[in-house]
Amino acid sequence: MSEPVLLFGIGAAKAGTTWLYRFLAAHPDCALRSIKELHFFDTVDDRKSRDFYLRDLARKAETIERRIAGAEAGEQSDHILHLADLRLYADILESHDEAAYLSYLSDRRGAGRVVGDITPAYGLLPAQRLAHMARLTRDVRLVYLMRDPVDRLWSHVRMIARRRSADDQAAFALAGVILDRVLSGGEDHIALRGDYRGVIEKLAEAVDPGHTFVCTCEDLFEGTALEALCDFLGIAPLPGETLAPAHRGMAVEMRPDQKARAADFLRPQYDFVADWIGRLPPAWIANRAGV
Repeated sequence: MSEPVLLFGIGAAKAGTTWLYRFLAAHPDCALRSIKELHFFDTVDDRKSRDFYLRDLARKAETIERRIAGAEAGEQSDHILHLADLRLYADILESHDEAAYLSYLSDRRGAGRVVGDITPAYGLLPAQRLAHMARLTRDVRLVYLMRDPVDRLWSHVRMIARRRSADDQAAFALAGVILDRVLSGGEDHIALRGDYRGVIEKLAEAVDPGHTFVCTCEDLFEGTALEALCDFLGIAPLPGETLAPAHRGMAVEMRPDQKARAADFLRPQYDFVADWIGRLPPAWIANRAGV
């Protein structure tokens, strides 16, 4: 059996990576494990972060165990397989054994041509680590999705606000506070996840351009880039319109003044992508103008 394509989905956060994971996980030519974000390479030198994700895997395993206990006999099989995945990968993440990680990705692939790990946090890695990832097997491909900068920022802000709040009403108020912090130079972890220029320049430095695929999630959702992505991965082109965008978040709109400030703050990202691609999707054009 030939060696599979190894896919890394490296971000951006809140830019369609869950949609991408679900599309590829359901594709007959792909074999993705049941855990979307593996966080292997962003925890190499960060024991604190590794422990955080190990606790997260343990929490998820406990949730699955409760679901198995409450499910009918015929509904338990998928939960049991997912639980086994969680436990197996927790051991691999704890040991941080790269060979075991690669085996984990490929062990259940069957006839699948593509295996992979879609972890948006990888977009924050230095160029040297991205270069190492690109050399792990003979055929490594990296995919990076971008979303309208204002929409991505607001989605990320709402997600963080909801995580820090007891209920939606408190989160609505906190979202505005967090946005103000970002636009004033604080909460830089949020802005960094939307630094398209930084990631694209690292990819250009670290990876053969023929092994990278960069597009906007708007083009992907509308279908104009999906066939190109399938061709890039060497898999059969399939429609993606049956999959809805994931994790829409709280339904709260930005005020006009917030949108105008965010557009001004993010103008360098708009300008870079416009120059790099040669065009912007329609939604980007309106938000770039702050309207």
